[in-house]
Amino acid sequence: MDILLIAGLWLDASVWDDVAEHLRVRGHRPVPVALPGQDDGDPTATFDDQVEAVVAAVDAADGPPLVVGHSAACSLAWVAADARPARVRAVALVGGFPAADGERYADLFEPEDGAMPFPGWEPFEGPDSADLDDAARRAFVARAVPVPEAVSRGVVRLRDDRRHDVPVLLVCPEFSPADARAWIDGGDVPELARAAVSFVDLDSGHWPMITAPAALARVLAEEADRW
Repeated sequence: MDILLIAGLWLDASVWDDVAEHLRVRGHRPVPVALPGQDDGDPTATFDDQVEAVVAAVDAADGPPLVVGHSAACSLAWVAADARPARVRAVALVGGFPAADGERYADLFEPEDGAMPFPGWEPFEGPDSADLDDAARRAFVARAVPVPEAVSRGVVRLRDDRRHDVPVLLVCPEFSPADARAWIDGGDVPELARAAVSFVDLDSGHWPMITAPAALARVLAEEADRW
């Protein structure tokens, strides 16, 4: 099965390289999705441009794909399910949740000169980054791409209720499945309240594609094998 891999904020598609290799060994075709503004350095890229890139990757897939979003890009994966509910086989959300219709995509930190740079490690101290050693942190900062303001402050639009029929796997790295269930049941994640969600625990921090690529690939391959 084609497995589309969508990176979260500040990362380009190459962050999936190790995961992709493990997925190939397991018989799947990984497709890291190049996102305008993060893979091409275009400071004028918008959230809609990124949506178009993801939907185009869905349309180009060899059969209905598993669409994987990481962190903020869980919203991109979910928008793809909304745009192509009959075409997306399943969605895997890694370390994040989809925004609701009308919410901003990732307006998390103040932009500088038209882009939102990586804010440093202080906001991510604790479980998010506990498994990143000093070398991994330095490498992350060196590769981090400022996210264009028109991406981070773009508005999520959801139009087709059939997205709720698309199966969802919620991969829980720095939080537990019990945490995720409580947030959904408590109304904090309205988009998943109506979806068919399964949960899997992953012993890692917020960036398992960097710190636990084999384990993440195993989880994704097992999900793809279900379909």
